[in-house]
Amino acid sequence: MDYEALGELLFPHITKTPDYFEEKYPPRQLGEGARVTRFSPSPTGFLHIGGLFGALTDVMTAKSTGGVSYLRIEDTDKKREVEDGVSAIINGLEAFGLSFDEGVTGMGTEKGAYGPYTQSLRAEVYQTVAKSLVKKGLAYPCFCTADELTAMREQQEKEGTAIWGYFGKWAKCRDLTYDEIKEKIDAGQPFVLRFRADGREDGKIILDDVIRGKIEMPENIIDEVLLKSNGIPTYHFAHVCDDHFMRTTHVIRGDEWIASVPKHIALFKACGYKPPKYAHTPVVMKIDEADGGKRKFSKRKDPEAAVSYFVENGFPKESVTEYLLTLLNSNFEDWRRANPKADIFTFPFNLKKMSPSGCLFDMLKLKDISKNVISVMTAEEVYGNIIEWAEKYDGQLYRLFSENPEYAKNILNIDRENAKPRKDISRWAEVKDYIAYFYDELYAPDYTLPENIAADDAKAILEKYAAIYDINDSKDEWFAKIKEMCEPLGFTPNVKEYKKNPEAYKGHVGDISTVIRIAVTSRTNTPDLYMILKLLGKDKVVERINLTIENLKYN
Repeated sequence: MDYEALGELLFPHITKTPDYFEEKYPPRQLGEGARVTRFSPSPTGFLHIGGLFGALTDVMTAKSTGGVSYLRIEDTDKKREVEDGVSAIINGLEAFGLSFDEGVTGMGTEKGAYGPYTQSLRAEVYQTVAKSLVKKGLAYPCFCTADELTAMREQQEKEGTAIWGYFGKWAKCRDLTYDEIKEKIDAGQPFVLRFRADGREDGKIILDDVIRGKIEMPENIIDEVLLKSNGIPTYHFAHVCDDHFMRTTHVIRGDEWIASVPKHIALFKACGYKPPKYAHTPVVMKIDEADGGKRKFSKRKDPEAAVSYFVENGFPKESVTEYLLTLLNSNFEDWRRANPKADIFTFPFNLKKMSPSGCLFDMLKLKDISKNVISVMTAEEVYGNIIEWAEKYDGQLYRLFSENPEYAKNILNIDRENAKPRKDISRWAEVKDYIAYFYDELYAPDYTLPENIAADDAKAILEKYAAIYDINDSKDEWFAKIKEMCEPLGFTPNVKEYKKNPEAYKGHVGDISTVIRIAVTSRTNTPDLYMILKLLGKDKVVERINLTIENLKYN
């Protein structure tokens, strides 16, 4: 076989050689140990939580080693591509503060010297490498039709073949002569380009996975398709070409790709390229509410599978990324406790600290982390985040907060910016209910009393309090007045005393405060009551107390 002639026959339009691209995309000049990673989604729908998990891993790996991360769009499967899928991916990443050093930045835009970073724009690269493989006798055209391939698989199944695929005696086009190939091409028969595998059925390779350690796997014996009949590469071939010429050092991807490693290694070897290091990450799992077991996220069943769910529900981007980092590296939580206000991208991330087993996504844990994240924000920061979220998702809250920003910030600053801030809010979607009693438009009165407080006692407490309330009192003066109310009403100002001898009293000073709190806010649990009363103002406080007294008279 004259492989040189075959290469020209199959690719007459390709005039470059792989050396051209070696010069165009030279090795990166980075420091020792710097890692080059890529996030390479397909624009086939929304950004999945597993995608965000992977993207964060790529970015953290690059940043922690002084390397480079880039975004590559793998759009060779046009049948599955959705309209504006690239924007959906980029918007999803930006919503959580993830940005890459290089790569696609929007529809038709990119940055970096190793592009194009969209695979459909790199056909010349793939076909140039493919032509070189043909000239080396390492690739050949296959003219088998879909019906012939289906018949082959059915026969393999019938014979009980251990491995299914195009190899050995099943590779009908592997040994076609040049003249036979030329005749078919001249006749206009479509073909795909296949890899001429040289693996042995009993051969083994050892994958030294960064996360999972050494994995023994069978050698590749399948003559995989490299280029489809339209000249577009398969994932496997594009991956090899792109990761070589973009100088990727570490391919971080889901563990479902482990089985593909032998064919990728074989392709790197055939092309004469050094394979990157592989790190196969665990699957992100969730608890199945139906049976309590673990399962993968479902795009159909689970709304939280889409990262847009977290945006729409108002989880701060920092909360989601911090939670994902607890899944990625078990030492992150200790680091965060020691560095409560540090930028997460300064965390010394390490792929070797990732667990090879599945990660369990726990919504309750996410909410706890989110409460911590929000608690250390300033009132100004919280207000800005709420306004930004509410403008898109809650017009009523946006209007109320926009009409009087200072009032809103003062509300948000109660029990904030101190050594032990409250941790009541886990997402911006909870804010409206949390602050509802500050706005008549949102306030829904509820005069339900705790079981240990009788209506007559509550009425007496409120009548007494309304007579002595002075909005100009200091906090100490305010609380002293509440304590002074206790004994004449049958309560004790001393909680410990009440616990020692509960039969001697109707309640304690905390119960007095609770009655006032219910009357003014319709809540039994709120931030600092003194500050709530100050912000509401005397007229509103007295009005609500009087309404509560009236309600208690008739109930």
